[in-house]
Amino acid sequence: MALTDLPSLDSLKLTEWTSCGGCAAKWGAALLKDLVAEFPAPTDPSLMVGLAPFDDAAIYKVSDDVAMVSTTDFFPPLVDHPADFGAIAAANACSDVFAMGGSVVMAINVAAFPEDFPREAIVSIFEAGARVVAEAGGAVAGGHTIRNPEPIYGLAVQGVVHPDKIFRKAGARPGDVLLLSKPVGTGLTLACGTEADKRVAIDGMTTINRAAAEALRALDGAVHAVTDVTGYGLAGHSWEMAERSGVRAVVDTAGIVTYPGALEAANAGQRTGGDPRNRDYLAGHLDSSAAPGPEALCFDPQTSGGLLAAVDAAAASDLEAQGFWRVGVVEAGDAQLVLR
Repeated sequence: MALTDLPSLDSLKLTEWTSCGGCAAKWGAALLKDLVAEFPAPTDPSLMVGLAPFDDAAIYKVSDDVAMVSTTDFFPPLVDHPADFGAIAAANACSDVFAMGGSVVMAINVAAFPEDFPREAIVSIFEAGARVVAEAGGAVAGGHTIRNPEPIYGLAVQGVVHPDKIFRKAGARPGDVLLLSKPVGTGLTLACGTEADKRVAIDGMTTINRAAAEALRALDGAVHAVTDVTGYGLAGHSWEMAERSGVRAVVDTAGIVTYPGALEAANAGQRTGGDPRNRDYLAGHLDSSAAPGPEALCFDPQTSGGLLAAVDAAAASDLEAQGFWRVGVVEAGDAQLVLR
């Protein structure tokens, strides 16, 4: 019998071991931005992408043809089954490499567990993470595990990208179409949805962004800016793209594609813990005429969300045929997020 089939795992509920899970456990974006601003500026000319400004991953130029992509992401459980948790955490960590246009090569586990945490659950988490990293094109080559009152798991992921083909948050142009490769609403669905609804969201979160990244790379110069949508929600990550690009990002909230149960929960007034922090991040930068429910979906923290891309309007239909959905458009003007 496989370890993931053991009865002890079926009865284990990881969310009972933690107070806040998934990307909702991230620091608020406003606090993090202030902290990063105090870091010393790097002086190595080979560091192509670092903290000034920060992006989805760091990039270091190794040669004229190869740059290394490096990122890390970890969090407490947001789902109950260890294998689901491991797979979601791994997919989420690999996503930053794909968001930069890279290919995953290697990953290192980052983990912490209570001393009385079931050993079978730890093995299941690690096995699922390794399986997802392999699907992403890489291999888990080691890691570090410490004791901690709450379980935490994620990975430090390394990838490669051509120095001239890096995706960045900056670069969106007026006239571009904004497209996203996954639905939104993971936070609301996991908090308020039925078990069937949650299963759909979990399946989405364990789906890696490799195919989405390959679809974007195939369009070459038609792709102007890319990021992945995670803890700061669709609103926060759209705003970062708008701010870096010096444009208005206009989101059509009537067309938002969601996981089952998310829109119903939002319309009923349900909100997740990260919602107010994400709203604080947009203070002074938001123009919203959206209805409360759809607006809340934009602020819902996402875990292992899709790739958000600003692309030439002529290329949008190619991506829509491959599962991307149309979020909105990019307009000229001072940097701002508009929710309509």
